[in-house]
Amino acid sequence: MVDEFDYIVIGGGTAGCTLANRLSVSADKRVLLLEAGKRDNYPWVHIPVGYLYCIGNPRTDWCFTTEPEPGLNGRSLGYPRGKVLGGCSSINGMIYMRGQAQDYDMWQQMGCDGWGWDDVLPLFRASEDYYAGADEMHGAGGEWRVEVARLRWDILDAFRDAAEQYGIARIEDFNRGDNEGSSYFKVNQKRGVRWNTVKAFLKPALARRNLTVRTEAHVKRLIVEEGRVTGVEFQAEGRLQTVRCRGEVVLSAGAIGSPQILELSGIGRGSVLQDAGIDLVLERPEVGENLQDHLQLRCAYKVNGIRTLNERANSLTGKAMIGLEYFLSRSGPMSMAPSQLGLFTRSDPAYATANLQYHVQPLSLERFGEKVHAFPAFTASVCNLRPESRGNVHVRSPHFHDAPAIRPNYLSAEADRRVAADAIRITRNIVAQPALARYLPEEFKPGPSFQTQEELERVAGDIGTTIFHPVGTCRMGADLGSVVDPQLRVRGIKGLRVADASIMPTITSGNTNSPTIMIAEKAARMMLASGAA
Repeated sequence: MVDEFDYIVIGGGTAGCTLANRLSVSADKRVLLLEAGKRDNYPWVHIPVGYLYCIGNPRTDWCFTTEPEPGLNGRSLGYPRGKVLGGCSSINGMIYMRGQAQDYDMWQQMGCDGWGWDDVLPLFRASEDYYAGADEMHGAGGEWRVEVARLRWDILDAFRDAAEQYGIARIEDFNRGDNEGSSYFKVNQKRGVRWNTVKAFLKPALARRNLTVRTEAHVKRLIVEEGRVTGVEFQAEGRLQTVRCRGEVVLSAGAIGSPQILELSGIGRGSVLQDAGIDLVLERPEVGENLQDHLQLRCAYKVNGIRTLNERANSLTGKAMIGLEYFLSRSGPMSMAPSQLGLFTRSDPAYATANLQYHVQPLSLERFGEKVHAFPAFTASVCNLRPESRGNVHVRSPHFHDAPAIRPNYLSAEADRRVAADAIRITRNIVAQPALARYLPEEFKPGPSFQTQEELERVAGDIGTTIFHPVGTCRMGADLGSVVDPQLRVRGIKGLRVADASIMPTITSGNTNSPTIMIAEKAARMMLASGAA
């Protein structure tokens, strides 16, 4: 006999763990959570610096790569996505960021009723456990723990001072609707340990007898019968298995996985499916389109007369002290998020709100995952928060184990190239302020020889890389061309919703993990209210 559930959630990541918790509250509803990756019992998931050993590791990462990118001068990028229970919340930078009120008000203005800032703020607060307690902007007692980072660096304080001298004001909190200014990031940790959505949402729900969780269950396709999704076919324990759904299936496989599963199931653009050898079930031309991501430009500077992590991490004594500090107090570099200091500013005064975000780090390296440099240095990564460039992700074949083709199309829009050049100039102006100038900063990425607009636009393609925020590939909208409606129902088919970062019409102004939790919160409420199951 084939097992049957009221709700089937595909993807046990950030959104999926949240949905599993919220949907299983109703004891009379059977809920199944399917996750292609393994459990989150890999030790490096829980030690904050462990992201270095999780990203690019097939134990925890899908290890995708992009197609060669013309805007990056022909380079392909590694494109990390969590393949582990907890998804990207188990391998990401742990930064708690909602974005700006304008982001959500724009969704509302695009016709997505119920998605304005005033609508979503209560959802953020509902799941939040803010270290300083509840106020009109923050919640306390929820599942999603938010704390201050457990270390400081003099070089980061100096950068913040320089930013203030440049004109970027100090603020305490990035999450009050307008994040312009400088502050240290708040992090999703609990006493120096990563706080992922497994700990926050899934583990408390596992005591419920109506919730079933299957790991190492790789979805092959959705089963569609007479215009309705009635089940899911997946591979687990070395064989194909099928489960039935008498209510709703919700895709929470992320901005790469959700469109891939739709296309493998015959839902997408006919020409794309035909080229991949897949029979068309439902024509939805925008599936896999509208891919947006934040491209970070990693500007790096050597310094003198001030310590950075480079020196400590290149010394055996330094490494031993780092390990001892974490063992004794859960603090120090092993408790670090990848970035500690944040800045939001405008590349041009004409922008109504901040359109640049800085992630400033007390270290430098050639590329992510490699050893830090032997000399003292810091990195100021800056990204365009509202890129106009749009890419896509599409299947290559009918085989569900084959990775899709990912084409972000970075810097394809002229406006994005202009913002990139401006961002490098602003970084140089900050570094030239007295607070940093005393340490004799020497730019080595991209390098001082690049000065003209044309040179800066081209070198942005050399130093640019993803900051791991892909969204938008199952766009929500009020128009009939959108993949999902504002209730997150896939248009043209019954019994199917999408609830993850892929539904964002436009990318939020900052890190995207916590907005994804908010999306799942809202999806669960809509599903339970509809009574579809």
